[in-house]
Amino acid sequence: MAKCRILVVDDYEPYRRLVRSLVQERHDLQIVGEASDGLECVQKARELEPNLILLDIGLPGINGIQAARRLRDLVPKAKVLFLSIESSADVVREALNSGGSAYVNKGHAVQDLLPAIDIVLKGGRFVGNGLEEPEPIETPAAPVHQHEMVICGSGPALVESFQDFIAAALVAEKPTILIATRPRLDDVLQRLSASGIDVAAATESGSLILSDVAEVLSAVMVNGLPDRLRFAEAANDILQKAARAAKGDPVRVAACGEISPTLWAEGKTDAALLCERLWDAVGKEYELDTLCAYPASDLGDRGKDREKDRAVKILCGIHSVVHRR
Repeated sequence: MAKCRILVVDDYEPYRRLVRSLVQERHDLQIVGEASDGLECVQKARELEPNLILLDIGLPGINGIQAARRLRDLVPKAKVLFLSIESSADVVREALNSGGSAYVNKGHAVQDLLPAIDIVLKGGRFVGNGLEEPEPIETPAAPVHQHEMVICGSGPALVESFQDFIAAALVAEKPTILIATRPRLDDVLQRLSASGIDVAAATESGSLILSDVAEVLSAVMVNGLPDRLRFAEAANDILQKAARAAKGDPVRVAACGEISPTLWAEGKTDAALLCERLWDAVGKEYELDTLCAYPASDLGDRGKDREKDRAVKILCGIHSVVHRR
């Protein structure tokens, strides 16, 4: 009987060592690789094609839940078992809805991990000791359209968010679009090159498409607001260009950038919200994965400006996932 191939993902090496010791008790289980951050997890999953991924949530770069969403496209046959110190029902629900088949609290791993693995490999679902099983739990499915918002504490964190998103998309062989200021484009390309990605080959093949946000806005804005027809034409042009570089069926494209964040930073809140809604509509049509990055300083302090608080709440509601970096 073939052994179950396992990838262990945790940024704390002593805990990976504990997991190894537990798994090695079983002759039908085999650890084929380890990773210490979310992006490395995505890369190694693609290379190793494991049957099971033991995945922490609190990872550097992209967190475990973000990684799980990408894994559904990349290795759809692999099962995901979350191992985390987080115990709230909301976190458990989000983890299972992201594609996880089981959730084990790290403090109960010695008694829960192997039973959880057995249940998952038989097609079941497991929520471990010390955790409240959330209700309802959605049946995981490949996401049709993902529109993420990341709130960044600094400029470098914003660049890192774009870098991680693009690298994960390229690893999953998704053509990727980056729409940003010229300095930001240069910074992201430099970091991608330093991480080992052949940027020249990606841009030449059409797998990575770069656009200056100022040029995009000049093409779509009329009287201070995005014109719906111009916006649709510009978005369709760039997305069709990206789709031509896609491999496989269905075609999936990824995009990240700062069209709306640029407008928001200029105080054009209504224009920013309309751009987000227009892009969301395009994203649903193209089954697009999108990441919008907003500096935390541009969103203001909660409670100090009621009108801005209301706008931020609307902004977050447009996105399917909101997280901080």
